[in-house]
Amino acid sequence: MEPLILVADDERSNLDSLSRIFAREGWRVATAESGAQALDVLRRERVAVLVTDLMMPGMSGEALLRAARTVSPETEVVLVTAYGTVETAVSAMKEGAYDFITKPVKRHLIVKTVRQAIEKAQLLAENRALRAQLAGLGLGSRNLIGTAPAFRAVLDSLRQAAPTSATVLLSGESGTGKELAARMLHDLSPRTAGPFVPVNCAAIPESILESELFGYEKGAFTGAAGRKEGRFERAHGGTLFLDEVGEMSPGVQVKLLRFLQDGIVERLGGKQPVQVDVRIVAATNKDLTGEVKAVRFREDLFYRLNVIAIRLPPLRERREDVPLLAAAFLKRLAEKNAKAITGFTPAALAALEAYGWPGNVRELEHAVERAVVLSREELIGEADLPEAVRRVQPEQQPAPGTIAISVGTPMEEVERLVIRETLRHTRGDKTLAAQLLGIAARTIYRKLDRDESGKLVDEE
Repeated sequence: MEPLILVADDERSNLDSLSRIFAREGWRVATAESGAQALDVLRRERVAVLVTDLMMPGMSGEALLRAARTVSPETEVVLVTAYGTVETAVSAMKEGAYDFITKPVKRHLIVKTVRQAIEKAQLLAENRALRAQLAGLGLGSRNLIGTAPAFRAVLDSLRQAAPTSATVLLSGESGTGKELAARMLHDLSPRTAGPFVPVNCAAIPESILESELFGYEKGAFTGAAGRKEGRFERAHGGTLFLDEVGEMSPGVQVKLLRFLQDGIVERLGGKQPVQVDVRIVAATNKDLTGEVKAVRFREDLFYRLNVIAIRLPPLRERREDVPLLAAAFLKRLAEKNAKAITGFTPAALAALEAYGWPGNVRELEHAVERAVVLSREELIGEADLPEAVRRVQPEQQPAPGTIAISVGTPMEEVERLVIRETLRHTRGDKTLAAQLLGIAARTIYRKLDRDESGKLVDEE
C-alpha cells in the first residue's frame, strides 16, 4: 500500500495544490483544514508524513507537531513556513520535525523532502521489524528488547551516548539489564573493535579487587611470582564495565579517580605509571547520592562517574514489555532445550503480566526457562510457571495510553483523572493537553484547582 501523506493548512487553495502534487507521485493523500482535524486523522490512520503549515489559527503547526509526536510518534513532520518564521521552524525541528520548506513552495523541493521523509519512516519501520525478527530468532538474551515509552527513552539515551567518549553511570535494580546496556554502548561506539571487559566489583573480594583492576609487579605481595596486567590494561582501546561500582573500597576509589583524572594506572608494586585508553561505563543498584552523604563513596568520584546518568526502569514500570520479552526468551530457550513449544496459554500470559517481577528481566528469563523445561505441551500453561507467579491474581490492566475507571466514579473525579493522566503523558504541557482533550487550557486550571493536592502532575 502506498504511504499516506496528510496535508494540514487553513487555506483551501494550498491544500488542493499540495494534494495534486502528491497524488501525481502515486501517494495517498488526506487533508485537514485545521490542527484539530489533522489530529483526528492521526488518531485514525497510519500517516507516513504530515505536511503542515506553521501558521494556522487555533492550533499552530508547532503545536500540531508536539501533538503528533504524542499521538503518532512514527509519523515524520514537514513544516511549511514563511521566511519570517524560519527561526520558529528551526526551533520546531529541535522538537522532532523532519524538515521545513519556505514559501512559496517549489514542487520539486517539497516532493524531494517528502520522499526522503517517507524513506526515513519506512527505514525506521523496517528496523523495528528487524529487531522483532531478531528477538524471534532467539537473540533476546543478548539484546535490549522493549517498546514501553520509559524503555524507548533509555534506548535513545544509550544511542546518543554511545558514539562519545563520555563516562556513563547506569543505575537500576538488579536484573534490569545494566550489563546489556553497557555492551550496547560499546557495540555502538567507535571502540567496538576493541575489548569489552566486565568487572563485577561485588563478586571480587576487596583484598583482590585492586590487583585485578590495576595489575601487579613481581614481588608486589606474597605469591606475586610475576607481572600481571590488570583489567584496565586488558581493556585498552575498548570499554571497561565496572558493575556494582558502589561496592569499591576507599583505596580502590582513589585509584579509579586518578585514572578518570589523568588516564593512567599504577600496578601494585610498580613505580612507572601506565597510560591506557579506556572508556569507563559504571553501574550500580545503590543510591550513590545517599552513599556520598553517608561518606561511603567519594563525592569527587561520583561526579566523575555521573557524567551521563541513565536509569534502567524495573520491569514493573514497563509491564507492556513482558509478553515481548517472554516470547523472545521462549524461542531461544525452547531451541536450546530441544522442546517444541510455540507459546503461552492466555492464563499463563495473564499471570506473567500480573506478577510484579522483583527480580526484573533476569527473573522473567529464569521463570520462562523453568516453564520450558517442565512443560509437556505445545503451549506453556499457568501450572508450568513458578508458584510465586501463579499466586498473583491477574488484574485487568489498562492498555498503554488508557485509564481504568470504576463504574460509579463521580463525573467530577473522572474529569480530574483524565486531565491528570493526559498531563502526565504530555509531561506537564498544559496547552498540548488541552488540545488533545479538546478543551480550553483555562478549563484544566479550573478543574484541577479543586484538587486538594494542588499539583497538576504527580511527581514520581
